[in-house]
Amino acid sequence: MHFEPGSLYHIYNRGNNQQFIYHNRKNYLYFLNKVHQYITPRCSILAWCLMPNHFHFLVHTDERSCTPVPKILIPSQHLTEGIRLLLSSYSKGINNQQQTTGNVFQQKTKAKCINEGENQYDIIAFHYIHQNPKRAGLVIKMEEYEFSSFPDYLKMRNGALCNKKLAYKLLELNDATLYTDSYQMLEGNIIDKIF
Repeated sequence: MHFEPGSLYHIYNRGNNQQFIYHNRKNYLYFLNKVHQYITPRCSILAWCLMPNHFHFLVHTDERSCTPVPKILIPSQHLTEGIRLLLSSYSKGINNQQQTTGNVFQQKTKAKCINEGENQYDIIAFHYIHQNPKRAGLVIKMEEYEFSSFPDYLKMRNGALCNKKLAYKLLELNDATLYTDSYQMLEGNIIDKIF
């Protein structure tokens, strides 16, 4: 993965062989703790959702994200290294819990650049990420899903992962229409552009 400062990226990965990566509520919380430890110091998260067998993040990169990591054998940027540490440390914990070995995640985490602009892929990614639990039939209302940033944007809780102020600015979110806008289901050909 290579990141450019001042850009928006849709970052996602799923379980190896599409297997579950979270087995219980504690696993989700453990993963979020790792995100707080390894990702938030390296970029601004604008939206996120953890699904039973995959995850999504919409992030804004800056100099913290793109600075090379010193003194490592394979050149890497700080955000790339943060993602590697997140997945490897989480995998180690899950393998210990499940008494298994091997990969928990697919080999390559994807990071699609979706810079804001005339195509509005940034806001599409924002809504798509929050719509995931509803699309999968896990909930009837998106705000019912605990492991998403959507309840944070509705002020149902005070989550600490998202930089909501930056999201409102970059994505031109409107409090008055956010709920209605978020429920506008996206067409498949539009969704394809964020992957």
